[in-house]
Amino acid sequence: MYNLKHRILLDKKTTKFFSVFVKQNATICKFSNSESWVILSDIEQRIKEKIDRIGTPLKDWNIQINYGIKTGFNDAFIINGAKRKELIDADPKSEEIIRPILRGRDIKRYSYEFADLYLITTFPSLKIDIEEYPAVKAHLLSFGYDRLKQTGEKGARKKTNNKWFETQDSIAYWEDFNRHKIAWASVGETFYSCVDPGLFLLDTNYFFSADSPEYLLGILNSKLITYWINSEDTPIGSGGAYRHYKYNLERLPIPRNEKSVIVKLVKKLLDKIDKNVLREIDLIVYSLYGLTEIEIDFIENMNI
Repeated sequence: MYNLKHRILLDKKTTKFFSVFVKQNATICKFSNSESWVILSDIEQRIKEKIDRIGTPLKDWNIQINYGIKTGFNDAFIINGAKRKELIDADPKSEEIIRPILRGRDIKRYSYEFADLYLITTFPSLKIDIEEYPAVKAHLLSFGYDRLKQTGEKGARKKTNNKWFETQDSIAYWEDFNRHKIAWASVGETFYSCVDPGLFLLDTNYFFSADSPEYLLGILNSKLITYWINSEDTPIGSGGAYRHYKYNLERLPIPRNEKSVIVKLVKKLLDKIDKNVLREIDLIVYSLYGLTEIEIDFIENMNI
């Protein structure tokens, strides 16, 4: 039970030290009833104010951020290359509804690593007749109808209006997977990858489609914007991983004066990662947001 005797009292010396520390390091905090707040150093506040002031929020760039595909039972819907071959050998029509897929751990900075995994794309929005795909039907049923049904009952998937062989979510935006995409893990390090058309993404990723992704990809992968994103999202442990939130990225202001030089540099990185090219992009982004040399040094000395 709480007892006043258990209160910790600061002695005069400690109080004086704390007072001096606050005067030397504190800055004014801006917060509202709808937003969380943190104490920033003077230089951090100046940098964030510049980023917030310059550019157009990503949500106003005529893009739609979505999460990847939620199956409700990955063991049944995600298969490896050997199982894919087996299903296609049994029924060539199976290939129509099997697509390569990436997980969150497969996303790297600018690139990705394909782990030879595939998705059975029985999305409700496609209105698939499972009887037309007997090999896929047999594969799914091998996990048990009661486990696949979407009734919310114990041992089944959560309750939806979808059929037993369909994925848990409707995936009305499935056509976006056939375009170039910028993808990032919902939990992990702050990396953004350009994902080729035809590659699907699991729900451990966020993504948006973009016909010309190079400019935005260069901005997002820069040190400055990585710093901004990490300061908004939630750190997990001490390994550099974060829980990333869609609404934070949507707020990120990005200058619309697209520099063709960034596009050219990013195209080089998509072929091969080059530290010198990465450095060039960082310097251009610093300039776009009007950072001073002192502010640049601050970002450069951070572990990003």
